[in-house]
Amino acid sequence: MTISYAQTTTTTQILQPLTVRGMTIPNRIVMPPMGTNFATAGGELSDEHMAYYRERARGGTGLIIMENVCVDHPTGSNGYTQLRLDNDHCLPRMFAFTEMMHRCGSMAGVQINHAGASADPALTGAATLSSSDVPSKPGGHAPTPMTLEQIGHVVECFGRTARRAQRAGFDMVEVHGGHSYLLNQFLSPLYNHRTDEYGGSPRNRARLLVEVLREVRSQVGERFPISVRLSADELLDGGNRLEDTLALAAHCDEYVDIWNVSAAENPNLQYQIDMARLPDGWRSTMARAFREEFGKPTITSGNVRDPQAAERIIADGDADLVAIGRGLIADPWWVRKVREGRPEEILHCISCNIGCADHRIRQGRPIRCTINPSILDNESYRATKVSVPTRVVVVGGGPAGLEAASSAAEVGCAVTLLERGEQPGGSVRHAARLPAKWRIAKYLDESVLRARRAGVDIRTGQSGEPDRVLAEHPDLVVNATGGLPVAPPITGLREHLDRPGSTVSSIIGFASRIDEVARWRGRRAVVVGAGAVGLDVMEHLVDHDVQVVLVERLPAIGNDLDMVTRLQMLEVLERGDVDVRVSTSLAEVREEGVVVRPADGEPEFIEMVHGVICLGMRPVTSGLPELIERCTGVGVPVMNIGDSVRPRKIIDAVREGRGVLKALNELGRRAEA
Repeated sequence: MTISYAQTTTTTQILQPLTVRGMTIPNRIVMPPMGTNFATAGGELSDEHMAYYRERARGGTGLIIMENVCVDHPTGSNGYTQLRLDNDHCLPRMFAFTEMMHRCGSMAGVQINHAGASADPALTGAATLSSSDVPSKPGGHAPTPMTLEQIGHVVECFGRTARRAQRAGFDMVEVHGGHSYLLNQFLSPLYNHRTDEYGGSPRNRARLLVEVLREVRSQVGERFPISVRLSADELLDGGNRLEDTLALAAHCDEYVDIWNVSAAENPNLQYQIDMARLPDGWRSTMARAFREEFGKPTITSGNVRDPQAAERIIADGDADLVAIGRGLIADPWWVRKVREGRPEEILHCISCNIGCADHRIRQGRPIRCTINPSILDNESYRATKVSVPTRVVVVGGGPAGLEAASSAAEVGCAVTLLERGEQPGGSVRHAARLPAKWRIAKYLDESVLRARRAGVDIRTGQSGEPDRVLAEHPDLVVNATGGLPVAPPITGLREHLDRPGSTVSSIIGFASRIDEVARWRGRRAVVVGAGAVGLDVMEHLVDHDVQVVLVERLPAIGNDLDMVTRLQMLEVLERGDVDVRVSTSLAEVREEGVVVRPADGEPEFIEMVHGVICLGMRPVTSGLPELIERCTGVGVPVMNIGDSVRPRKIIDAVREGRGVLKALNELGRRAEA
C-alpha cells in the first residue's frame, strides 16, 4: 500500500480516518503502550486504569494501545505490576475496558509481550529466560538460554494471548519485538549468541518472531489487524542498525499489518524513552524507511508534542499514525483540543521523565505527571465552582504559584498574583534559559498564558508585603516565594558570587551570562555540584566545547536525577571528556580559580575561566512569618507551597499548587467535586 500526502500547515491530515484490515481509526493519533503500575497484584485492570484510559478516549485519541500485557506469568512479567492476559480470568474486566473505549469513540489495541531477560527475578520469583545468557542491561541478571521446548511454549503463549485479546473485544493486537524484551533478544546480535537455528544469520534470528506472528495470525484469523513494534535502530555499537532491522522485518512482513517503528534498547534508554533535548518526531525517518520498504501503515513516535509536527509527519509521508505517549499523560485531551481549534490550550509534556518513567521503572510507584497533577480526571475539577465570591492572592509566580493561581481562577475565584521579578517563572526561569531546557521554558510561557486566560491579574515587579496583600481583601493567601541558590560560608564565595564582572556565578548569574559561553571554547570551567542543575550547566558547557571540571562532595553524581536524564548525562560526560571529581568539596573561591579538597587527599587549586556554583537551593521565607501573623490576625488563612516550604522538583510544586482547591473546599467556598 502506497500513501502520499500534500504538505500543509493545518492539522487536517492528523484528523483523517485510516482503515487497516477492517479496523477504522477515526484519526491518526495513537496512544502507545506505556506501563502505569496501576495493575492489581493479580494483574487485573484497576479502577485507576479505567479512569486513566477513559480520559484519553474522551479526549479524542484515535487508537489506544493498552500497556503491554504478560503472555506467560510469572516468567515473562515486566516491572513492579503488570497486566496479564495469559488466563481467561482476565477476560471480563478486559471486555469492560474495550466496551468503554468504544463508547468513547476510540479503537482499542493491546500489546502482548514476554519480558525475557528484562524480567526481574526478585519480583517474579522465577528464573529469567532469553536467547542467550546476556543481561538485558549492564548489571542486570544473567538469563538462562531457552531450550527448544521453552521456545515452543512461548510461541503458543503469544497465540493464546492474542486470541484472548480478540475475545475481549480489542480491535487489534500488537506484538512487542523491541526494547530489550524477549523477541528483541532473539533479533539483536547484542543479545543473541546462539549457534542453533535461532541464532546467527538474520533469518535465524528472526525465526522466533516469524513463528510467533504465524501463530498469532492462525489464532485471530485474517480480519484482525496485527501490529509489530520494533527497535528499528538500536543505536548501539554492535547492535542492529536500520538496514539490519529492515532485513529482519522482511522475513515476517507477510503477517504484519502495521509497523510500529521505535528505537533503542535498555542500555540507552534515553533514546527509547526520549530525553527532553530530542526534537519532536526525531525518529520519523525510520518509520518512513519501513513505509517505503513494505508499503504498509507505520506508526512513529519520539517526543511529538506539537500538532504541527504531527501534521508534518503525516503530510510528508513519514508515517501514517503518530504515537503520542507522555504527551497524552500530560494532556489527555490533546486531540480534542486540536479538533476544536484550541491547540494553544494543550498542556505540552516537558519530557522530564520523572512522574512517568522514573516512578514506574525505578521507584515502583504508579505513574504521575509533573505538569498535570490530575492524570485520572484531568480538567474535571473546573466543573465545580466556588459557591460564593472568593478572592485569592498568590505571592510568587514560579510553577507552584502559577498553578495555584490558575487552578483557583478556573473554579471562579478572583485571583491576583504578585511576582517580584520582571516576569513569572521563578528560579526555574533561569535554568530554562539553557537551550536544552527549551521545553521547560515553553511550559512556563504557557503557564502564564493559561493564568491570563483564566483571568488571573498578574502583577510583576511587586512583592508580597502584608499591606499590599491585605489591600486586595483576600479570602485566601498562597505564599509561593520559591527558593534562591545556596551560598555556604566558604572562603571567598560570597565575595565573588554573581558580582559584576566576577568569574563566579550561581545558576541565576550564569543564566544571565549564557551568551558568553561561546567565547570560553577550549578553556576550563569548573562546575561545583553535580545535582540536576549542575549537570544541566555541565551539558551546556560541553555543547560549546568548554573543558569542564565537575566537583561533587558526594561519592556519586546525579543522585536526584530520574533514570533517563541520568543516562543522558553519563553520555554527555563521556562525550565531553569531563574531569569528574567526586567525594570532593569546595574549600575556597578565588577570582582566577577554586581550591577543592578530596575526602582522602590534599587541597588542589584549579585554574578556570569561569566557575558555576550549584550547591542547591534554600527557601525564601524572610517575610513569611509577618505575612502569616498579619493575615491570620484578620481571619485570612495563608498556604505555604513549593520551594518556599522546601526546595524540590517541579512535580512537587505543581501538585502543591493544585492543592489550593482543597483549601477552598476546607474554607467552605467550594463543594467537593
